[in-house]
Order: sequence, then structure tokens, then C-alpha cells
Amino acid sequence: MPGCFKKTLFALASLISFASFILIVVAMGTPKWTTGKILCKTGADLVNATDPELVKFIGEIYYGLFRGGKIRQCGLGGRRSKFTIFPHMVKKLNTGLHVMIIMFLCVAIFFSLVSFGFCILNAIKVPYRAIKGPAGVCLWNFLAGGFVVLAVTSFMAAVKLHHLTERIANFREIFQFVILEERFEDCFWLCVASATTHAVNLLLIAISGINFPKIKTKTEEANVTAEDIMY
Repeated sequence: MPGCFKKTLFALASLISFASFILIVVAMGTPKWTTGKILCKTGADLVNATDPELVKFIGEIYYGLFRGGKIRQCGLGGRRSKFTIFPHMVKKLNTGLHVMIIMFLCVAIFFSLVSFGFCILNAIKVPYRAIKGPAGVCLWNFLAGGFVVLAVTSFMAAVKLHHLTERIANFREIFQFVILEERFEDCFWLCVASATTHAVNLLLIAISGINFPKIKTKTEEANVTAEDIMY
């Protein structure tokens, strides 16, 4: 049986692994990974809009991995619309990269659950095989965190290098839209937090392997003298 200190560390690690699982699932299901402001360039050019008038042509956009929405401002008031990435829009995006992001997160979810189970196993008993022990827990956490990092990096590349926001904003649009501003939102940072939790788990497992010196108390030897025997 593991000691009380190691039980506590592995129990905490299991909670952190489960928290990582929750963070990824929530992030994948929420449609606000990125938000931005879009300018209806065609509408502004038609009326030769100046700086004060450009406000009437600036709308908003938000999207996640599966769906999103936007407000189109082309001089006649805002028009709200919602869209889904699958199955039609993904053909206009970098399909391979977008699917890879989703696959990376799904694999990270799997390894987070594996890490959760192995942490509970190590909190209950000392496994016979090394792969089920701290080494295995470190491996699963490293893989889970690594796949989350790959997903986050790939999404940043899609937004910044492959102009994901611009592609989505101009999907099936007659007017041309220009991206004025784009920023990553809370759902994106939830994935970053998930990768951080696995780094914390690796630290906890490393601490659990440290053998702290035990404090030994020396018992004083009783000095028995002839006077003590008389009394």
C-alpha cells in the first residue's frame, strides 16, 4: 500500500486529470474560440465611406471548432447569422488542419481519462508493473499535454497563417469582408489551461518519487545507579 503522502499526491493528480478532461470537452463544445471585427469593404467602397461613417460597416464574428456566428454591417443595419463548420464550410477552409485540431483534442481527452484511471490505481495500491506505476502516469500526462499543445499550436497557425477568420467571414458572401481585429477567447485559453494541468501532474508525480528522510528519535538510555536501586 502507498503511504499517506503518496496517496494524497496521486488523488490530487487524478482530480487534475479529470479537470483537464472537463476543460477540453467544454472548449470543444463552445463556439467562441476566436472573436473579431469585420469590415464590409465592398459596401464601404460603394458609398466612399469616410472614417466616421465606417462604423456603419463594421460587424462582428465569432467561431469555434464546429459552429459560430456573425453580424454583417453593410450600411443598412446589422444582420445576424449563424453557421456550422461541418459539412459545407470545412471544404473552403484548410480541411486537413481543421480535422487534425479536432483529432488532437480527442486523443488528448482519451489520454486524460487514462491518466485519471492510473492515478486512482496508484492512490489505492502499488502496481506490480512499472507501466502502471508513476512512470506510466507520467507517460499518459505527457502525451495528453503534448496533444493539447499540438491542437493549440495548429489552431493558432490556422488563424494567423491560413487566415481562418477571413475565410469564414467571406464564406458564401457577395460582398468582401476584411478582418480588422481578431483575438482568442476563453475557450481557446481553456485548452491552454488543460495543457498546464498536465504539466502540474508531472510535477506532482516527480514529487511523489522523492524519498524524504525519516526523522528518527533517539531513546535516551537510562543510567541506573546504586542510589536508584535503593529507592
